Amino acid sequence: MMNQPVNSPQFFLTAPSPCPYLEGQGERKVFTHLVGDKAPELNDLLTQGGFRRSQNIAYRPACETCRACISVRILAGEFKPTKSMRRNMALNSDLVATEYRAEPSSEQFKLFRSYLDSRHQRGGMADMSIGDYAMMVEDSHVDTRIIEYRRKTEGDGLQETPVGELIAAALTDWMGDGLSMVYSFYKPEETARSLGTHMILDHIARAKALGLPHVYLGYWVKGSRKMEYKTRFLPQEHLMAQGWQRFEP
Repeated sequence: MMNQPVNSPQFFLTAPSPCPYLEGQGERKVFTHLVGDKAPELNDLLTQGGFRRSQNIAYRPACETCRACISVRILAGEFKPTKSMRRNMALNSDLVATEYRAEPSSEQFKLFRSYLDSRHQRGGMADMSIGDYAMMVEDSHVDTRIIEYRRKTEGDGLQETPVGELIAAALTDWMGDGLSMVYSFYKPEETARSLGTHMILDHIARAKALGLPHVYLGYWVKGSRKMEYKTRFLPQEHLMAQGWQRFEP
C-alpha cells in the first residue's frame, strides 16, 4: 500500500445535477475538505487555482461539457471607479462598515432570510434555518470575518459598535494575496443603493489599504445575466487554461 502524506488533501467528485445558472446544462464539482492547521495555506493555494470555499469545503466546477464558469479577481491596486461607482459611494456615504470575527447573530439571520426570500426563493439555500446560517458563518478553519454595513443614526458618534440599522453584510476570507468574498446579502428593499456594488467597492478599498493585490469574486458565468455585474470592476483577471490573464471587455 502506498503511503499518503497526512496533510495531502483528498479530492472527490459530485454526481451530476442541473446547472443553477445555464438552462439545459448539467453541473459537477470537484471538492476537498479544509480542516486542520494547514487549512489557511491550502485555501490560499486552492483559491488561486480557481476554487471557492463553502464552510469547510473547497470546490470548483468540473462539468463535462461546459466551461462557462470562470474565476474572477479584481486587481485592487490598479482599480479606478467609474462615474456610476463614484455616485454609488456618495449615495452610501451614510453607511458605517464594521469588521467582526465570523460569529452569527439573529439580526444577521433576519436580514439573510429576507434577502433569500426576495432574491433566491428557488435556490439551493432557500430553506436554510438559523442553524444552517450559523454553520455557514462559523464552520471555517481559515481567517474568516463578517463585515456589517449599518445606516448611521443621530448620536452614533465614534462608538466602537455602531447601533444603526443593519442593511448589508459580507462573509469574507482574509488571504495572503487578497480578500475572497464568500457570500454577501443585503436588505432587498434598498434597491436604489446597489448594495452589492457598494460592498465590492468597500472590499477593494480594504484590500488597497492592506496592501493586498486582489479581491476574489468567485465565478463569472458567461451567458448568465445574474453574473454580468462581476465584469464591471476593472481591471480584473480571469483564470484561463494558461493561468490568470487580464480580462479585456
